[in-house]
Amino acid sequence: MLLLACTALYISLIEGAFCIPVYIPYILTGRWTLGRRLCKLWLVMDYLLCSASVFNIVLISYDRFLSVTRAVSYRARQTMTHQAIMKMIAVWVLAFVLYGPAIICWELVVGRSRVPKDECFAEFYYSWYFLLSASMLEFFSPFISVAFFNLSIYLSIRRRRLNSREAQLHLQLSEPASAQGEGIPLSHNLGFGMKLAVRGSIHSHTSSPTLGKLDPSTSRAAQPSRLSRDKKIAKSLAIIVCVFAICWAPYTLLMIIRAACRGRCIQHHWYEVTFWLLWLNSAINPFLYPLCHSSFRRAFSKILCPRRHTTPPSSVLRAGQ
Repeated sequence: MLLLACTALYISLIEGAFCIPVYIPYILTGRWTLGRRLCKLWLVMDYLLCSASVFNIVLISYDRFLSVTRAVSYRARQTMTHQAIMKMIAVWVLAFVLYGPAIICWELVVGRSRVPKDECFAEFYYSWYFLLSASMLEFFSPFISVAFFNLSIYLSIRRRRLNSREAQLHLQLSEPASAQGEGIPLSHNLGFGMKLAVRGSIHSHTSSPTLGKLDPSTSRAAQPSRLSRDKKIAKSLAIIVCVFAICWAPYTLLMIIRAACRGRCIQHHWYEVTFWLLWLNSAINPFLYPLCHSSFRRAFSKILCPRRHTTPPSSVLRAGQ
């Protein structure tokens, strides 16, 4: 969870420190004056960070999906840090492979550049077939995956809620029956040996609080707390999915339509609005995750306030004494 929080935070910091400051003079003046190499670097970083932000949402949803539907194996895997690191590396590699080679090598494959010298945009800007293929990996597939994880979490919570209600009804029905059974004379229709056996079993059941009283009550107390925690997880994922769809769907659809009609059917200011929505999504994700889930709050507090989570040497010495 700490690695996922670090990724979301670093994406926002890099976009705020590099991508947005470089783009603001370009949008205000309408001219790119920083050279072709810096244009390529800016495009690679912009597409890389936006794609990594999307894939990070998928990884977070998958992590929450495992924590709800496969809680036992999830707890066992939490200590395996190398698996989390490999997943994060895969996210960044996939985000780069999606657009990076095309940004760098498109003009070499085509044989000429379609971008004017005083402008900066990707060579595939008007290639609708490439944008449609890339959008399948960058938006449609992640959106379907995140929606599937969210729906699976909801169904798992609903199924466990029904099972807990059935278990509570069974306990409520069995407790009066057992109470009535204690009032029945043991010698009625029973032999001497059976009478001793039944008397011993009832005595051990009533005299042992762990068997007769604590187990049902603790299980009943643990189930609602677990269900309430999983409900919060489902709500947080639903919020993340909705924000992701609102910020990414307009840009994805406009880019495909704009490339198909070569910019003649959609005005440029609509493209700018949807473009800034992508950066808005990456900017609010680090704040959205901690608000939606407590584990992200703890992870971000470790990143932003590491001194609070370090044990001072004096306390260690006192504990040792």
